[in-house]
Amino acid sequence: MAKVSRIRKRDGSIEPFQPQKIENAILKALLAVGREKKAKQQAQKLAKQVVTAAQKHWPTPKVIPSVEDVQDIVEETLVKARLADVVKAYILYRQKHKEFREFKTFLGVRDDLKMPPNAIKVLARRYLLRNDKGQIIETPSRLFQRVAKAVASIESMYKRSARKAEQEFYNLMANREFIPNTPTLMNAGTELSQLSACFVLPVGDSLEEIFETLKHTSRIHQSGGGTGFSFSRLRPRGDIVKSTKGVASGPVSFMKIYDTMTEVVRQGGKRRGANMGILNCDHPDIIEFITSKLKPGEITNFNISVGANSQFMQAVEKDTDWPLVNPRTKKVIRSIRARELWRLIIDSAWKSGDPGMIWLDEINKHNPTAPQGEIEATNPCGEQPLHPYESCNLGSINVGKFVKNKKVEWERLKRAIHSSVRFLDNVIDANKYPIPEIEEITKKNRRIGLGIMGWAEMLIQMGIPYDSKKALDFADKFMKFFATEARKASNKLAEDREPFPGIAQSTFSKQKKPIKTRNATVTTIAPTGTIAIIAGASSGIEPLFAVSFVREVMEGTRLLEVNELFEQIARKRGFYSKALMMRIAKKGSIQKVKGIPRDIQRLF
Repeated sequence: MAKVSRIRKRDGSIEPFQPQKIENAILKALLAVGREKKAKQQAQKLAKQVVTAAQKHWPTPKVIPSVEDVQDIVEETLVKARLADVVKAYILYRQKHKEFREFKTFLGVRDDLKMPPNAIKVLARRYLLRNDKGQIIETPSRLFQRVAKAVASIESMYKRSARKAEQEFYNLMANREFIPNTPTLMNAGTELSQLSACFVLPVGDSLEEIFETLKHTSRIHQSGGGTGFSFSRLRPRGDIVKSTKGVASGPVSFMKIYDTMTEVVRQGGKRRGANMGILNCDHPDIIEFITSKLKPGEITNFNISVGANSQFMQAVEKDTDWPLVNPRTKKVIRSIRARELWRLIIDSAWKSGDPGMIWLDEINKHNPTAPQGEIEATNPCGEQPLHPYESCNLGSINVGKFVKNKKVEWERLKRAIHSSVRFLDNVIDANKYPIPEIEEITKKNRRIGLGIMGWAEMLIQMGIPYDSKKALDFADKFMKFFATEARKASNKLAEDREPFPGIAQSTFSKQKKPIKTRNATVTTIAPTGTIAIIAGASSGIEPLFAVSFVREVMEGTRLLEVNELFEQIARKRGFYSKALMMRIAKKGSIQKVKGIPRDIQRLF
């Protein structure tokens, strides 16, 4: 039995001495330099030598060595074994993690899950709970425990084990296989408990309605949610206002008021609010709307999109006039050439990034709750169409975590999908809604949006270039499986619980063989901004941002960050060097970089 039984961690705490950790560290160093042949056996042999040496250094249990002491012995053992390249890899590993620890200490975070610096920075800024003095009082592990416990508590409503679900949900998040949307991470298990990310609110054509919606919007932003609106019901600029005999100022003027409110009210004090503003392509103020963001600093808290349809595109194709209709009187007040409007949209989008286009006729054609009325707006990023007063909670699976030996672990992925759907459905019941109208519509349709992130890493691990036909074919296969299993999970929940209350007013009840399902919608491909950073994954279905870049932290301290998969491949193939990584960081691309094999350039 080893005489060394305990070890002192860097934070001063004591934990049992675990030789397995030494073996794992040596194995990583061996693999990092391409020594794959019998690496496991060699790591085991070297780890035993380290343990023997440690026993000689500290022959009595009264003396407790530190982590650093043991790591020094690992280095000595590797030197004696004449593994110079492995020694170098191990020393670089120690230095890199020392820099990471200093960075995390600077942020005031105790990282009990060994997360990357980017993730810790985001968690510290937005998610980890603080005391009245602003000091962080939560670790990443406790954050996920808080969220898991709050969401799992709903299981008891359906006579299921909350404790079992809590562990299941915690494992998903702690392993960074699934991360829910920001409001759930920020607010679950707190007094606020507003857990949804996406909201759509109606904007009526009276001051009372406009400012009532403004009030509701401020409450949603304060709790961490984002809002979408259609301003298409508002009468155009210059139109008559009967009550005052004055003239209307138009939709864009009220968008500016909403924008100012968003600037003032920060979301939960942790992130700036986000909005989607939509105006139908036949509104008389459409030109003012399209060009509203060309002036720097105007309407900065809005994404804007033209509410388009197939009739407009047909008019563009035929180069005919396009009628502009007053929403108050329903009368055509003038016409404009469709192609002139189209070119203005393109020109403005090229100059400012806005407007986008929302195809409202397609959205309503495929909306499963179409019998309840038309959808006229989406959430701020456009991925989630919603009825007026409806909200939706999102979450994404880090699909890069489900590849082994260049193959998808389909069964494990299936289990994660079913658990994630259950999690998101629980959020609907655990939620505290800003106003009763939102709670009513949300619980009526029980929309959830399960998406993916880490798509680029999944392709890399499978050896598939992102911009290849093979990637597109695989995407078809993968998302068919993903969407099918998500719906199966929702159907199973409907058996255990009940179908969503609005199912009678949905297309599910009007099929030849009616389907009982728990959620009106189950999938959404969201951008996954900060939750992808927490997961250590690429955003949504996007390609990698960069394979190597330098991050400025701690008043000028610079951290070189290299994509984990790229670094693994570079070390394995023998072309890794810090100088090369710095060169890539400066260039911003690995294409046409000397020293990187052509097949790796193609893969990345």
